[in-house]
Amino acid sequence: MIDFLLAPWPWYFSGLMIALIMLSLFYFGKTFGFSSNFRTICAACGAGKKTKFFDFDWKSQQWNLLFLAGSVLGGYISANFLSDGQALQLAETTVADLKALGIQFDGKMNPMQLFGLETLGQPARFIRLLGGGLLVGFGSRYAGGCTSGHAITGLSSLQWPSLVAVIGFFIGGLTMTHLIFPLIF
Repeated sequence: MIDFLLAPWPWYFSGLMIALIMLSLFYFGKTFGFSSNFRTICAACGAGKKTKFFDFDWKSQQWNLLFLAGSVLGGYISANFLSDGQALQLAETTVADLKALGIQFDGKMNPMQLFGLETLGQPARFIRLLGGGLLVGFGSRYAGGCTSGHAITGLSSLQWPSLVAVIGFFIGGLTMTHLIFPLIF
């Protein structure tokens, strides 16, 4: 049984699971999006007393908080108990591109050089991470949702604004990857 869990699963398994989850969410009249969890957590902590945006019935979104907790727990379990310890396989061209940007690929999903605790002691890198996080937060709020909300729920329910948002996400990602990222690293 454990060998089945450690072996790479086919790509279409994820697509099938996302489709089943979306069908069940549609059946129960729910929508999905990860950025809405931040609003729910803020509302649960009482932010609605100071800001109207957070003044809503957050208890109706408890299921989404459970999904968030399950995602974090599932990531932890898969990384620590279901991993075979092999390094992440990247194309040689990608490794060379990272090296050209001064990033040494260490075989991990998130390079320690960019995301390790030592980054907190390097003001330039810390400011880049903080700025990136603020831009992602602003972008998801400005777009009315995050990539998972628009690309999964919005496109599944054929919402035109979600199609526009997803196209914008891709254009922004390509622009960042090919034009801006090389300038700041």
